[in-house]
Amino acid sequence: MKHLALAASLLASTFLPTASFADPDPANWDAVLDEAKGQTVYWNAWGGSPTTNAFIEWAGDQIQARYGVTLEHVKLTDTADAVTRVLSEKQAGQDDDGAIDMIWINGANFASMKDNGLLFGPFAEDLPNWQFVDVDGKTVRTDFTVPVEGYEAPWAMAQVVFMYDTADIAEPLPSAAAILEWAKAHPGRFTYPQPPDFLGTTFLKQMLVELLDDPSVLAAPVSDETYADVTAPLWAYLEELTPALWREGRAYPPNGTRQIQLINDGELDMAVSFSPSEASTAIANYELPDTVRTFVLDKGTIGNASFVAIPYNSGSKAGAMVLADFLMSPEAQAHAQDPNVLGYGTVLNMAALSDEDRARFDALDLGIATLTPAQLGRVQDEPHPSWMTRIAEDWQSRYGVQ
Repeated sequence: MKHLALAASLLASTFLPTASFADPDPANWDAVLDEAKGQTVYWNAWGGSPTTNAFIEWAGDQIQARYGVTLEHVKLTDTADAVTRVLSEKQAGQDDDGAIDMIWINGANFASMKDNGLLFGPFAEDLPNWQFVDVDGKTVRTDFTVPVEGYEAPWAMAQVVFMYDTADIAEPLPSAAAILEWAKAHPGRFTYPQPPDFLGTTFLKQMLVELLDDPSVLAAPVSDETYADVTAPLWAYLEELTPALWREGRAYPPNGTRQIQLINDGELDMAVSFSPSEASTAIANYELPDTVRTFVLDKGTIGNASFVAIPYNSGSKAGAMVLADFLMSPEAQAHAQDPNVLGYGTVLNMAALSDEDRARFDALDLGIATLTPAQLGRVQDEPHPSWMTRIAEDWQSRYGVQ
């Protein structure tokens, strides 16, 4: 948080940069490839996962062999550190050949850099592999409600799914109303992590999106004038659901890991997840019974994309675009979706792929509980972050337990 506050304070005093006339044009891809040869791309990305690090190393090997671009993974623990570095360089007048060529970025960090002109672009929708991106079914043109406008390229998807034990629940539950009806008929067999845990607040978001006739109202920041009316369906729903929850809503699991333990111990039949492959991984690790499967709601479930962006002062913009384009390729997307590699959801539209490329995905063993990209269906937009801050506080006053 300290880093994010520092970034915000520096942004307040940052002037908008002027793009260099020599910046590569993503629409002239042959020229981009020529310029990229021999460049080194310093990709600042989260380094806390061995599997993610291994995937990035693999991607580096691929672009080196194919395009002559070298990838150096700068491992981050906090993306705001990279944002602060770009801001510091701007203040020092280092408008060319900065230390960072690409950032794995989302949310507030992206919004801050975009608003203050610290990103190169737009570039993403001119990349060759953009033609395969699912712009209708995935949330790839907004980043936590902020329009992307080509200033970052998507490369992975997360999406809400519900894990359920088929030994106790015969069929997927298609809606919030169906979940409520089932919970009342089977009291104590469902719950969600206690907010402000991420999964707990995600469940609240999902139910609100599901219950509203027009969830687009959640794209704007929360307003005192409309908050009560907009959230009324959620509180009415929870008033009926809470008494039917595990331990009658008098206690909640602290996180998603505990939910899985409760299913494995036979105390729960259903749980929420933000990782479509989580149930399969847990089954493979003997943490869940092999009767567990996953489902999504008929109207779709909340999801968000992971993106990469290029700082305005990168000295290897062409190489960074080559990497961003490769990450969107069917080959890289299928590799990332392999549960033995990452198990990430794809940003691609299966219908847009050739038979050969679609076969890459069809050949994957996603695990017995993992839905295919087609089965995951429509992705609903994330609400503006201010909604969840307000709703989590309100939930705590209504239902929070010590």
